[in-house]
Amino acid sequence: MAPRTVTTARQRRLGTELRKMREAANLTAREAARLIGVDHTKISHMETARFGVSADRIRVLADAYGCPDRAYVDALVAMAAERGRGWWEEYRGILPDGFLDLTELENKATSLRTYQVTHLPGLAQTPDYARAVFELTFPRLPKDDVEARIAHRMRRAQVLSRSDSPRYSAIIHEAALRMRFGGREVARRQLEHLLTLSMNPRCELRVIPFESAGFAGSGQAVLYASGPLPQLDTVHLDTAHGATFLSADAELGAYRDLLDAMARSTLSVKQSREAIKDIAQKL
Repeated sequence: MAPRTVTTARQRRLGTELRKMREAANLTAREAARLIGVDHTKISHMETARFGVSADRIRVLADAYGCPDRAYVDALVAMAAERGRGWWEEYRGILPDGFLDLTELENKATSLRTYQVTHLPGLAQTPDYARAVFELTFPRLPKDDVEARIAHRMRRAQVLSRSDSPRYSAIIHEAALRMRFGGREVARRQLEHLLTLSMNPRCELRVIPFESAGFAGSGQAVLYASGPLPQLDTVHLDTAHGATFLSADAELGAYRDLLDAMARSTLSVKQSREAIKDIAQKL
């Protein structure tokens, strides 16, 4: 089997979980290799996602490591068994890898929670709004790159209209609702689109109003993607330097608490919808 030339965040996550499982058993890579009768470099290659790992091999490793959590092992087996290329691979070499890793994360998640302070959520953006945002990127993007990012973002949004779509919860600060990316008319149509999305029974939009006494967190955009089990959740941070993915237990717990705290500063779903409608009508 040839080594992978490109690894995705999901493949690397599987490798990380195998390493965590081995370390929980207090075994070195050499010790683990002796237990299952392979060269120790194979353990390293599996844990760094340089090579794929079969479902059978994962079960052998779990038994060797004495992992008692069958549901966790089954979830890792399901990850290893995934085959085929997602549609986002069409953009490999066109968009930064972080865009594709985020798309895969969204498509594999059981639920998605996000908070946004200055921009509206990517999955909720219209093409014109997205264009206005991308055209403000520095350094400036070539026109073809802007159009590729818009097309990718619109296709990403289709995850919310699937029959098995993940539950989606977005906390949006009023500041983001009032920003007029693309001008008054683009902003109005964007808010109308947001209102339409809010009627989706699997989507929950909540607004933090200016009148709020304050809210937890910073201005950084955050996405919390739930996996089949809490220990397989992932946090995605959208930074000026690219995408960052977090999966340590302490990090996951901190962001769950942060999102819960922010939610306590929001209007109700109904009040949020009325707030969005009021801002749109005044544009």
